Amino acid sequence: MRTASPHDAADDLPHEADHHPYLAGLVLTGRKVVVVGGGHVAQRRVPALIGAGAAVTLVSPEVTPALEGMGGELDLVLRDFVETDLDGAWYVVAATDDAEVNARVAVAAEARHTFCVRADDALGGTAWTPAVGHHGSVTIGVLGNREPRKSAALRDDIVTALRDGQLTASDALDRSPGVVLVGGGPGDPELVTVAARHAFASADVVVADRLAPRELLDELGPDVELIDVAKLPRGRSASQDHINEVIIDRARAGKRVVRFKGGDNFVFGRGFEELLACAAADVPVTVVPGLTSAISVPALVGIPVTHRGVAHEFTVISGHIPPGHPDSLVQWESLAGLRGTLVFLMAVDNAPAIAATLVEHGRGAGTPVAVIVDGTMPTERVVLSTLGTLADDLRTHEVVPPAIIVVGDVVAVARPERYPAPSRERARG
Repeated sequence: MRTASPHDAADDLPHEADHHPYLAGLVLTGRKVVVVGGGHVAQRRVPALIGAGAAVTLVSPEVTPALEGMGGELDLVLRDFVETDLDGAWYVVAATDDAEVNARVAVAAEARHTFCVRADDALGGTAWTPAVGHHGSVTIGVLGNREPRKSAALRDDIVTALRDGQLTASDALDRSPGVVLVGGGPGDPELVTVAARHAFASADVVVADRLAPRELLDELGPDVELIDVAKLPRGRSASQDHINEVIIDRARAGKRVVRFKGGDNFVFGRGFEELLACAAADVPVTVVPGLTSAISVPALVGIPVTHRGVAHEFTVISGHIPPGHPDSLVQWESLAGLRGTLVFLMAVDNAPAIAATLVEHGRGAGTPVAVIVDGTMPTERVVLSTLGTLADDLRTHEVVPPAIIVVGDVVAVARPERYPAPSRERARG
């Protein structure tokens, strides 16, 4: 035990650096939290505080545009800090770029017995901000001895391990019986959302189609029932009625059923039909949206669906029914008259008829076309064409589904080496 001397009485006071921090989860709902400072540090801290339900007061003579845009969600005080700003506060963040102001904030908070984080000097405050992550109902907080990069890196490792199933935290996930309609994105498993992975990890039954990211099926536990409801072009195909019956039957048996499909559930995915069927059967159903291939697949090969000065709109069309068919709901003449981008899904078989109809109703035969086959998959390829030559190019390149067809000047913007002439003059000529 150390013996104190009259010369070091101040050293008898406790120092934060001598002890580990005591971790606690603050319930800030409806409670006043003051953030002093309007720069990028505050911009990072404020959304999490708002998300925690805190009544945030932000004090700063100037703020970033993003913080200004949050004005409806917090009390924005555009002036210099005064000590009375902390009256009634439960928690304080000192986040200015002026160390003297931050020190004043910390002293004022200490006088009010209010915990304070100093963004510029961890030892100068009475609390530290952990690196925070979420997995299901669990919140993970990491403090790396005032080393924020170390904390963030470890937090990311833990969340990734939980997401990928390397760490088991199944009790943190919702496992209640019912149906979860999960959009799996365009095919690459790296493009599946965190929410989709959480649903996967909670599943008792997975009902999957052929366009859902198939690599993820290998991550299912041996006790998870996998039901294949693939719909093959010109081949075997599970009817929608059968799919509805399967997901409802398993949910009524007390299972948590993940209906796993490619793209987004509600973009030509019949997801809302499944939602209606579950609702009619009084089966709980939730939706996890996915990246629609209509936007993500062109983006991944460097083709934007809009571009300033080129396309101010884009239209997504199902091409599974050809022009002129009595069941078609598309007004082809109006569609041909649009100047923006047209994105066709499920249209490979009917693409020649679609191209001919668009040209017939005024869209230029030279309009650029990109056909993206097997988007995001190892066999991905892009066939460049025009409306006038599309039919021949599809045959020459032996294009088969699945493929996304992009029609419009944005293709020329993305591939100028293929379309050197001014695209709009050619497309409308």
